[in-house]
Amino acid sequence: GRASPPLAALSQVMRLERSRRTAIVFPLQKLERYLVPGTDTARFRLFQPGLAALQRAEALFRSDRGHPIDYVSSAVRMDHAPPPALPEVCFIGRSNVGKSSLIRALFSLAPEVEVRVSKTPGHTKKMNFFKVGKYFTLVDMPGYGYRAPQDFVEMVEAYLQERHNLKRTLLLVDGVVGLQKTDNIAIEMLEEFGIPYVMVLTKIDRASRGVLLKNVLEIQEFVKNNTQGCFPQLFLVSSVEFSGVHLLRCFVAHVTGNLRAVKAS
Repeated sequence: GRASPPLAALSQVMRLERSRRTAIVFPLQKLERYLVPGTDTARFRLFQPGLAALQRAEALFRSDRGHPIDYVSSAVRMDHAPPPALPEVCFIGRSNVGKSSLIRALFSLAPEVEVRVSKTPGHTKKMNFFKVGKYFTLVDMPGYGYRAPQDFVEMVEAYLQERHNLKRTLLLVDGVVGLQKTDNIAIEMLEEFGIPYVMVLTKIDRASRGVLLKNVLEIQEFVKNNTQGCFPQLFLVSSVEFSGVHLLRCFVAHVTGNLRAVKAS
C-alpha cells in the first residue's frame, strides 16, 4: 500500500503551531478574521468537536486486522448495490469536483484501500461502495454535468429514494467557482425527496482568500434562504493539504451514529 501523506494523521497536525493547526482542522474559522465586524459567524461553529471526538473518528478511518476498510463493489443499478446493512453516507457533485480525491484523503490512513482518482471528468460511471469495518459505508456517486452518464438522474433518484440506511448526503461544490446551475438541480432533488444533506466546498487550496470568502458567504446565504434539509454549516476541504479532512471524518462518524456524545445543532 501507499504511505500515508503528511498531515493525514491528527497527531501530525497537533505538532503544528496553533494558528496553522486551527487552519487545518477548522478551515472555516480561519476566514472569520477577514469578515466585516458584526458578521454573524454562528453557522461557522455549529459542529465543533473536541480533540477526543476527532481522535475517535480518526480511529474509525484507520484500518487494522480487526477493523478492515474495504472497497466492496460497484453498481449501475440499485439491484446491484450491496445490502443496506450499515449506516451510509454518499458523495455527490459535478464531474471533476473532487469526490474520489476527497474519499481517498478520508481513507489516507488506510492506504491499502484503492480509490481510483481519474484526471478525466466523468470517469466515475458507477456507484462505488466502501465499507468501514462494521460501522458505516461510504458511497462515491457518478458526477453530474460534463460527461455524466445518461442515466445519472435515474440512478441517483433511485438511490436517494430507496436507500433507507442513507444517513447524510454530502453535496460537493467547487470552492473556486461556487454554486453552478447543475448544483441547483441536485439541491432541488435532495429537497424534493427530503434527504438530509450538507454542502462541502472542495479544492480550497486553489481558491484565493477573497474568492473563497465570497463563495462561502453566498452559499451560506443560499442555504439559509432556499433550503430545508441542508445542514447550516459548510465544510471546507482540501484533499491536497488535508484542510477540513479531520473535521469531515468526525462529521461522518457523528451522522452515522458512531460519535453520539458530539453535539451538532
